[in-house]
Amino acid sequence: MPRLYTDCGSHGEVIRYNRGMKDSYNKLAHLLRTQPAVLMELERKMNSISGQEGVFEDIIRQNDITVDRTLEGLGLTRKDDKKTVRSALMERLAHLDQHLWELLGKPDFSKPAEACAKLCAVVGKVFTPPKGLFIKRELGIEMLEKYPPHNLLEHFGYATVRDLIDKEGFSSVMASLRFTQSESWMHQLFDVAYSSLGPDDFEEREVEHLVLDSKWLGVAEKFMSKKYHNVSHLKEFGIIFIIPLMSDGAGETLRLFTLILHYLHEVPFYASLFRRHLHDKDFPHIFKSLLRGDVPAQPAPNHGRITWRVVQRYLAKDNADDFRLFEPHVNPEADHWWRAEEDLGRLSRILGQDGHGHLSLGWWTGLDFVGELFTDAKTGKEEPVSFDLIDQLMSLVRGPDSQYLYHQQEALWNKIFVEYMGRETMQQLIEENLMSGFILLK
Repeated sequence: MPRLYTDCGSHGEVIRYNRGMKDSYNKLAHLLRTQPAVLMELERKMNSISGQEGVFEDIIRQNDITVDRTLEGLGLTRKDDKKTVRSALMERLAHLDQHLWELLGKPDFSKPAEACAKLCAVVGKVFTPPKGLFIKRELGIEMLEKYPPHNLLEHFGYATVRDLIDKEGFSSVMASLRFTQSESWMHQLFDVAYSSLGPDDFEEREVEHLVLDSKWLGVAEKFMSKKYHNVSHLKEFGIIFIIPLMSDGAGETLRLFTLILHYLHEVPFYASLFRRHLHDKDFPHIFKSLLRGDVPAQPAPNHGRITWRVVQRYLAKDNADDFRLFEPHVNPEADHWWRAEEDLGRLSRILGQDGHGHLSLGWWTGLDFVGELFTDAKTGKEEPVSFDLIDQLMSLVRGPDSQYLYHQQEALWNKIFVEYMGRETMQQLIEENLMSGFILLK
């Protein structure tokens, strides 16, 4: 009789992994926190439409080869425990972060505006995004005139919105709205001003990334009621911005760099969606839904076709047990991170290396979907460890007691789809079906 072992899955349910099953089902199910039966059924259906066999086994084989190679590079084996492996990964990442800081000319984070500007200059050499479709700047000014940002006007002492824009710059003012204006004001702008947008309100222009002047630090400190990320973006205006908050902890250089690269891929992706739906009669509704990152909550349609849910944000950040995370789905966020991590390989060639392969920034390329089970020394249980750059980077920045897994898990769902259908097909199908929330295959 095959042996069973258990784990806790979505909503605390017990997942039973059958030792007599193929190892690929058990291992993938454990890494994805889903039921092996879900994967068995998915493989059966995907095999039938693709004519492929053994895809899951190939993914696990790729995973195992990459894990072994990575562990060997760290001087470890599979016998090492979870804490030892995680510590080694973060130590390697801290080393790479230090190397990047040195290659970038040792930017002085006590002068954040200067340091961030230096990073942005190098980012421009690594990846140049295509033009996108964004709200016209003049219309943005008109919106502010209709709904004046009183906090900003009073802080700077300007009588009119035009004076504010002329003196402080359109992009800086728009970027600052998130941390200077009240939630009720932002809701009014978003819910009312965006409700009448149409084709004539948009224009094609370059994606812009900027570092806010140091004087905005004082503005931010005065108005920020909660901690904001110091890198953010405005999809609708094509602006990526950095609030020059001083932070020089381990991982900060690489965190800033990868976030900017991520947004340089994400903003054009949404611009293409704006363009796709611009002439739809319900465009304002679609536009606001895209900006919110809506994910349909209804169950997947059950009509015999193969269904993949489209999850356009990291649901695990809000609820790690969201039922949508445990069914077949693809995530454009994970694809943006995949592209940003590929960019790092080019960056290491642009900046040059010092002759030591282990210092290459491309060391993490290809690890986005990779995970492995290691024994927790305290509990004696096998628990997952993510080898994904962003999961490990967030753990490094936030502290070793924090553990992130969801970037790797979402990348692994994407990996399954990509192995069957191809990455470009995945991106095309995501764009075509994001608003419905489901990709329906034959």
